[in-house]
Amino acid sequence: MKASEVAHLREQVELEYEAMMRGLSGLAEGTAIHEFISARMARVEGYHHELAQEVGDSEATRIICELYNKATS
Repeated sequence: MKASEVAHLREQVELEYEAMMRGLSGLAEGTAIHEFISARMARVEGYHHELAQEVGDSEATRIICELYNKATS
């Protein structure tokens, strides 16, 4: 496992979640906001896959959930 790769992926997920939270409070409505959020979630899914290759699926899921909880609290 490369600690620097895991740290990089964690940072990317945090950035996506931050963008999603900003998008929820932005001016966009309806379809535009749905597409914005969907795009961020698709990226997070890709990062989850990459994390799983580094640390295993269970740990990757734990990291993703931890970062989501952090972003939404």
